[in-house]
Amino acid sequence: MELTPATRLVRALVLPLLAAATPVGAAAPAPAASTTAIAAADAALDGFLAQDDAARRALDPLDTLERGEPLSAAQFRLVFDPALTALQRARNAAARDALAQIDLASLDPAHRISARAYAAVLDDEQVMLSPPVADMLAMMPLNPVGGLQVDYPGLASAGGPAPLDSAADHAANLARDRALPAVFASAIARYREGMARGVTSPRPVVETLIGQIDALLARPPERSLFMSPAQQPQGLADKGGLSGKSAVLARNRLRAEYRAATVDAVYPAYRTLRAFLANEYLPAARTSVGLDALPGGAALYRALLRHHTTLDCDPAQVHALGLAEVARIQAEMEVVKGQLGFTGPLRAFFDAIRLDPRYHPRKADDLAQGYRHVAQIVAAQAPRFFVTMPRTPLLIMPHPAYRARFEAGGSYSPGTADGSRPGVFYFNTFDLKSRFLTGIATLYLHEGAPGHHFQISLAQENPRLPDFQRYGGNTAYVEGWALYAETLGYPMGLYDDPMQHWGTLDDEMLRAMRLVVDTGLHSQGWSREQALDYMLANSGMGRSDAQAEVDRYIADPGQAVAYKIGALTIQRLRGEAEARLGARFDLRAFHAQVLGSGALPLPVLESKVRDWIAEQAAR
Repeated sequence: MELTPATRLVRALVLPLLAAATPVGAAAPAPAASTTAIAAADAALDGFLAQDDAARRALDPLDTLERGEPLSAAQFRLVFDPALTALQRARNAAARDALAQIDLASLDPAHRISARAYAAVLDDEQVMLSPPVADMLAMMPLNPVGGLQVDYPGLASAGGPAPLDSAADHAANLARDRALPAVFASAIARYREGMARGVTSPRPVVETLIGQIDALLARPPERSLFMSPAQQPQGLADKGGLSGKSAVLARNRLRAEYRAATVDAVYPAYRTLRAFLANEYLPAARTSVGLDALPGGAALYRALLRHHTTLDCDPAQVHALGLAEVARIQAEMEVVKGQLGFTGPLRAFFDAIRLDPRYHPRKADDLAQGYRHVAQIVAAQAPRFFVTMPRTPLLIMPHPAYRARFEAGGSYSPGTADGSRPGVFYFNTFDLKSRFLTGIATLYLHEGAPGHHFQISLAQENPRLPDFQRYGGNTAYVEGWALYAETLGYPMGLYDDPMQHWGTLDDEMLRAMRLVVDTGLHSQGWSREQALDYMLANSGMGRSDAQAEVDRYIADPGQAVAYKIGALTIQRLRGEAEARLGARFDLRAFHAQVLGSGALPLPVLESKVRDWIAEQAAR
């Protein structure tokens, strides 16, 4: 069979790496390994992990770009190329075979955790790459939540992860811009395969995709993010030292190149994609919203739940857990509602809080000032709860206008390991009347510090960890930690104010409702309207936020379930440690155990923390 250019490129990138990733630790070590033998086994595992991580990254163009590493236009064109999947499967099989030959007893404790975590990652990868799962996902290639159509402007812009420090960096960035039409053409081809096989995205998902593209195209090319690299001075002249007239000419030439790429390639690519989605795909999109409406959808949803939670979850049990959590949180809400001076029923308070102006910002700066105030309190309190604080700075900024309409109330953008780019906590100022002042503390704790910013930055800043632990992750751990971090607002005193106490309960309610609504949509035949009504009836969310949440669950099945699953796991482990260690329990040390190995699959995290508890109890 003749190989396509894309297949030849991937083979050239990956097969040498797979060949280098020889099995390690094939011979069983002695029962009591010497220090030298342990060091040799650790080094062998480190080498294997580095080799396989390089092979994996060579087959994940967007991850490479998001990490700020060099990515050629040829590699970028592979994003939706079906040749990638077969080679990803081959790499996964080779890695699993190699890792299976390593005897965990020959490794030191930290490397044993790494080996167990990587085995879990590879097992999940095998499931996600299996034909029933990978083929269905490939036929729905774009997602309103973190899809390429909405992320690419940031990836290609000044201040994005890709370096723009030299003429060569700019040339690579321009080449990717010019390759965007081919990338979107591959996505359209995958969509057409799905149309032919009866696997299509729900209409609300497609409508959101179209809206996102319309928002991007509404901005003139000259004012787009794609032109922003030409506005910054660095990299516009060679490091050889152009100055004066030569520097001006180089700068003008580069601006002309960015404008040509934007006008002739990027904007036409978005227009073509938009025309396909609106004119051809939307009429064929399904009116149902749940995965259970698709052939093989129930199995796909189960796989996605496992992917996001790292646990084998029964959707019916998750649904029941969500109902129980909703009831528990509502009982706490009843108490706080009274503290806020409301004597009517809880559902009436949900309606009242949506309309009462004292719970809503009048201007965007009300939110900005609130988040900065909470940030100051958290910074002062953090040493009580953590042994190590991140070195990476954290900025507080509003969502960019072009994407604010499609975002939730807040989000986090990680910084870089070397601190050259700070982490950013984004808050949403779109539709101010639907935003709440009550959620300021809990949202900052989750998206900023000590939530995502602490967890992600501390992992990235730890060079002792393998790359997959420094930069990788799973939803249950990453979001579970961030949700657990919200609970630290109680001992920090942030929830002594009933308004902020209500806000954290409302956010906790959101995560509990996700268990109910996500499983309802994808395993129990719920409609979009049914899901929206449930969320409005059981929380004080504004309609805009509730609609954005429901549409997110439709577009990204299973992801939102992992928040509560992860947080409950961390809370349970803390409870076990407190009960067994009593007065010897050290919260700072517990947090160091949870955060110290990067984002672990939940079973591996549980094993690690229980080993630590046993060690502490034996002292």
